[in-house]
This record gives sequence, structure tokens and C-alpha cells, in this order.
Amino acid sequence: MTLRQTFASLPRDARDTLFLLFVIVWVIAPQVGNLPGWATLMAAGLMLWRGWLAWKGLPLPSRWTLLVFVAAAVAGTLFTHRTILGRDAGVTLIVMLLALKMLELRARRDAMVVFFLGFFTMLSNFFYSQSLVTAAAMLVALVGLLTALVNAHMPVGRPPLAQSLGTAARMALLGAPIMAALFMLFPRMAPLWGVPSDAMAGRSGLSGVMKVGTVAQLALDDSVAMRVRFDTPDGAAPPQRDLYFRGPVFGSFNGTEWLPLSYGPGDLRMDRLPTLANLRTEGEPLRYEVTLEPHKQPWLLLLDAAPEQPRLPGMGLFMTQDLQWFSTRPVTDVLRYQAVSYPRFTHGPMAMTPALRTYTELPAGFNPRTLALAQQMRNDPRIAPDPAQDNTVALVEAALTRLRTGGFVYSLDPGLYGQHTADEFWFDRKEGFCEHIASAFVVLMRALDIPARIVTGYQGGERNSVDGLWTVRQSDAHAWTEVWMAGQGWVRVDPTSAVSPGRTGAFQRLQAPQGAFATAVGTLSPGLAQNMRAVWEAVNSRWNQWVLNYTQSRQMDLLKALGFESPSWQDLTMVLGFIVMTFALGGVGWSLWERSQHDPWLRLLARSRRRMAAAGLNLPDNLPPRSMAQRVQAQFGAEGAAVADWLLRLERLRYAPNANAAHAALADLRREYRALRWPKADPNRS
Repeated sequence: MTLRQTFASLPRDARDTLFLLFVIVWVIAPQVGNLPGWATLMAAGLMLWRGWLAWKGLPLPSRWTLLVFVAAAVAGTLFTHRTILGRDAGVTLIVMLLALKMLELRARRDAMVVFFLGFFTMLSNFFYSQSLVTAAAMLVALVGLLTALVNAHMPVGRPPLAQSLGTAARMALLGAPIMAALFMLFPRMAPLWGVPSDAMAGRSGLSGVMKVGTVAQLALDDSVAMRVRFDTPDGAAPPQRDLYFRGPVFGSFNGTEWLPLSYGPGDLRMDRLPTLANLRTEGEPLRYEVTLEPHKQPWLLLLDAAPEQPRLPGMGLFMTQDLQWFSTRPVTDVLRYQAVSYPRFTHGPMAMTPALRTYTELPAGFNPRTLALAQQMRNDPRIAPDPAQDNTVALVEAALTRLRTGGFVYSLDPGLYGQHTADEFWFDRKEGFCEHIASAFVVLMRALDIPARIVTGYQGGERNSVDGLWTVRQSDAHAWTEVWMAGQGWVRVDPTSAVSPGRTGAFQRLQAPQGAFATAVGTLSPGLAQNMRAVWEAVNSRWNQWVLNYTQSRQMDLLKALGFESPSWQDLTMVLGFIVMTFALGGVGWSLWERSQHDPWLRLLARSRRRMAAAGLNLPDNLPPRSMAQRVQAQFGAEGAAVADWLLRLERLRYAPNANAAHAALADLRREYRALRWPKADPNRS
């Protein structure tokens, strides 16, 4: 006997329970990465236990046993999260309660509780991800829960699951228009849950702190960081070497970490203030639109340099003195904003100021060999022929030449660095990724008494052939430097391009090892793999733009398109109420129409039964017309002869072989029904 046959032979309760169990597992599965390990194991064990009990027809555990598991789940949640409130603790607890409730599934009331917990758990998946994959998986979960709910309301017999699935699918389709209307017009609200923790350590991407040498191997993350649409006739982007999207700027170094300069009230000493931006632009501006993926940090990513505030309604934005744009809250949702940048620009003071000395400071006791190298370069007449002159340009070029010709390697696997990271890079390992190279370069510049800092962000991008958008990935995360030069201000210097010119010029990236499936597809058909990736990213981009990025401003734009000159929340509520009322009236009309489409022969028979009841003859609902005619003849005699004859002809019509003739005959019987002289109620008739 096959598994399908075995499943079909199970009792109705066991079959329905196993189906519901499968749906609940599907709902919980995406939460595995968000749950503590003990919660995942406990939920899996409870589900397997419940499935075994249903398969074997064994009794459910006692309530005392369930109470022990509930206490363990609450204790585990408190131990892990130190609370039972909040997003993470709440999701953990609700998953545990759902799994435990399956072990208490004895009556329909218990099933209703499971359904409601299942719908809430399904919703909680969106607390962590609003991706297209998550939405598709939860759509399947929704149909599965609706199927189980419909099945629970069919208590008689063994209705096939396909029948319940069809009913559930029709319910979902009928509700889709009102769901779409609510999505488009229901007021947009900020997320009610907390901000997820940062999980970028050890992977490419941006962080608020740059630790040098603590990651032995960098794993390239090919996930999308942002998408860019350039406002040019052909959507063309500037050259790859100019695509520097500015992120966190680090000006403070403690020997192992690079940190941003603090702008808090306690640091507002004149000798510690960062130098003013003094941004000066020239040439034609570059206009573009960015769709930024959530990164749980407050910064925005814009091309150097953006003097104007990006267009992002509903969020407070400001630019720091080192040209970095921030929002007033972390970016936890997909953002879309328009910006204007000038590829040709200068910024910073033209002459040395006390504030610039901040960018020459180094911690004591670190990198002695790099300090000695700097002194050697200072004393080298080939590099600095006149110590009294400003030799900044020559010293910078000498450092870059050393990177080009000294056997340095751009690598994702440099190993762990020790205390003196710059010394190890310059003299020992001579390999690293962009953070190592930029950090060692800035340390050398500061040892030469040249103001320098590290800028992180993204460099490069690739054009999607399907939708024309430029895709910037986490693997495009990059670190470069800015060196201050008299008369020029802050000048971008990318030391990584000296080690590996293809990193910024020809757009050559180091490749991380791929999985077996991706490797096989890429080997068999490189073009197919690339096209599949482009199509998927184009579809995902549309999802981000039209669903995740459907903001308050776009709601108001929709009302303007509908004819509202100055739309407000009152207008939004009015339109939403009108649509809901229209759908409600449409539902009422549909119900009435559907009732009219029921078997007209049965409706006519029911009407005749009601006329007999009004005359004092109550006939059972299951009585056929022939038996009804006999009862009428016996009750009313000659007075009911015409009605009895009409009932007999109504019965013969039921089995008429010609459907068209039967339809015409039914219309004739309906007219006769209205013309018949029906018997009257007689209180003296026994």
C-alpha cells in the first residue's frame, strides 16, 4: 500500500489533523532562523509527536503533561530573551503555544484556537522579512489554513481535501479586491516592532565601526544593497571608476578599530571639531533614483558629492560635515529617494586649520615599523627633496607606488592580524581586502603628518539587462581614503586600486565559492544563470518599488490622480469607506443573485409546500410531489384536484429528457402556479 493510499485509509480526524499539522509546519518553518535553538528543537519534537499520535490513533497527552511543557516554554523564553514581551520573545512564545495547542486538539473549539494562532504566526513572519519569497510562502500558508478551516466546517462524511481547497481558493480570490483596496488606501504606519539586530559581522557590507584584522576570511555577500536608476536618456551610468556611494566616514583610530568622530555635546571643543565641509561643485549634476534595501542603520547612500537634500518625504535628513547623509531613524524598510550629485567637486578647507590636526593623530604604542617607514620617506631626498616645502603629493604618490610594486595582493583570505595591523600589512603579510589596505595607508599618511581618514560605502555596480536598473550588492562594499592637500581640500585616494586596478577600473571582483547547484548551472550555461539572476532581481525590484515602498506620499499621489487637488487623510478615509461600502453592496447583490440561481424546480416545489401549509396542510420537506398530490387529494377532495394534477405534472417535468423543453415547461407551470385556485384554510376541516 502506498503512502497516499495509507493516508486515504486513515480516519477522518487523523487525516484532517495531519493536514493541519503540515500547514502549521509550513507556517513555522521560516521562523527557524529567528528562533532560539531550543525552541526550534522543541517545536519540531512536539510536531513529530503529534503526527505520530494521529497516525497511530493514540490518545493525546494529559493536561498536566501540557502544563509542564508550557512552563518549560515560558521559562526558556524568559531565560533567552529576559522578557516575554517584544518581537523576538513574543514570536518565540507564540510558536511554542501553537505547537503545544496541536497536542490539545480534541474538539472544534481547539481547532479554532489553532487557526487563529496559525494566522498570527503567519503574520509574524513579516516582522523579519517582507521579501517576495516570504510573501509567496505565506500566500501558500494562507490558502492552506483556509483549506483546513473550510474542512473543519464540513463535519459530515469524508469530503476530499481538493473540494475544501477549491472553496478556500475561491474565498481568497473573492477577498483579493478588498485586500488590494485596503493595501492601497489604508493609512501607512511605521512598523510596530523593534529593529532587528545587526548580523553583518564577518561578511561584506557596511558597519558603524571598522575593525581591522579581526576577520580571517571575508565571505562575499551577493545580496542587493540598493538599486539605482540614472535620469539620463539611455539610463547610462558614469564610468565605473566614478561610482563611489558614500557611507560611514572614520576619523578616529584606537589601534584596532576605526570609529567616526563624535559630534556629541561633550566633544564640541574647538580643537576637536571636524573640518567644515566647504563643498564646492562644478560641472553638470547627475540625477538618479535610489531604492535602498533596509540595513538597520541611519545612513543613506549617495554618490559623491550630494549637496542637496534627497527627496524622501516623511523622514528627517541631514548631512554631516564629512558629506555623509543621515536619516533621523534607522532604515528598517525599503526606501526610495531621488538625489542629485556632482561627480566633480572639492570640499574641506584650502589651508591647514587646527581641526585638521584631529586627522593626523595615532594611538601610542602601535605600528612602530610604519612610523619608522614614514620617517624614512620624509628623509628620502628622492621623495621629499625640500623638507621646507609641502611634499604631500609626492609622499602620497610614493606610498601608492609602494603598493603597486611591492608585491601586495588583494585577497579575501588574509588571515588574522595581530596588534600592529599596519606593520603586518606593509612588511609581513602584504595581503588583505580593502579595509586592510585603506587602514594601513591612512596610518602611514598620518605618520607622515598628513591629515587622512577612511571612507566606507559601495563602489561600482552592474546594469540589469531586464529592467535597466543598476544593482549595487553587498559584495561591492568598499573602503577608500581621503587625504587633505593644501589648496585642494580633501582628495579621494583609493589605495586598493593601486594593489588591484581591476577592483575599481575594470570592475573585477573577487569571487566567493559558490554552492554546488549554482556552480553546476554556471558551468552548463553561464548565460542561463546570468539571465535567471537578472530576471529574478528585476521582479524583486518591482516588488520593492510597488509593494514595500508604497508610502504615504504615494497614497496621496494616488488621490491626486483620482482628482483630489489637495488630498488629506479625510479624503483617504472617504475613498476607502466608499470602496468598502461598494464591495459590501456588491457582496449582498452577489448573494441574492446566487440564491436566485439555485434549482428553480426546487424553489417552485418549496413555494407550493408553503401554500399548502397556509391552507392547513403541513407537508414534510422530503416528501416528493406525487406523495404531496395524494395528501392534497385526501385533504381537500375535489377542491384540491387541480393542485394535485399540477403537482403530478411538476414531478414528470423533473425527469424530462429534453432540457430546453423542460425549461419552457417549467415557465408554463410557474404561470399556472400563480393562476391556480389554491384551497383555503378551513378551521372546521378535520
